[in-house]
Amino acid sequence: MEKKRLSSTVRFLSVVAVALIAASADAACRDAVVLVHGNTGSPSDFNATYNELIARGYVSGEIFSVNWGSKTCAACNDHSGTEETPVRDAINQALSHSCTGKIDVIGHSMGVTLAIKELLDLGVSSRVDAFVGIAGGYRGLWSCGTYPYNMVTSTCGYWGLSVSSPFLNGISGKRMAARIFSLKSYSDEVVCSTGVCTVNGVHSSQLANESGSYTYTYGHYGLLWYTAVKQAELIQ
Repeated sequence: MEKKRLSSTVRFLSVVAVALIAASADAACRDAVVLVHGNTGSPSDFNATYNELIARGYVSGEIFSVNWGSKTCAACNDHSGTEETPVRDAINQALSHSCTGKIDVIGHSMGVTLAIKELLDLGVSSRVDAFVGIAGGYRGLWSCGTYPYNMVTSTCGYWGLSVSSPFLNGISGKRMAARIFSLKSYSDEVVCSTGVCTVNGVHSSQLANESGSYTYTYGHYGLLWYTAVKQAELIQ
């Protein structure tokens, strides 16, 4: 009888151990994250976000920071050509390394629209769980004018951020993730540089098909630097 009880206890403990190991494995399995900086920016712009993710248990191999575009000529960068390749590569790498087979993407400023384009062009929207757009010019920048006028730079041209540009019209309304969020500011020195933040009555940083939009007073760069906790919450 004693042996039976001991055997039953051992079996029970074995089942519990297996369950705990499985639960631990599930807890450690999370989407890989792609971080896309803005025009003339660098991966270090996302240092606060990176550190917050690490503090939440992510490891460096789960976080893919993109480094794209000219760092000295903001007016030279657009959404076509050499700017695309690093973003596309990071997305593909993240997908191939993701424990879940899905990814989360966080973009800032022009990195928002550039990331959207690459996700749509790659046809991987169904494999993106969460997309967070921070201070993007999704609906265009009045400082760039209205297409086809005031197109003196690539950033504001056909593949740029002029209001109603062919590029912006091409991504407008298309879903790039299961859950979509935007972080915006009405004191944004880039998106609202003309004093007007809205396009057709909607803040230019707001994305189509949003699950939520959050407004802060931090300005264009502060939105990225000071909302790391919120960014991490949104992708989990």
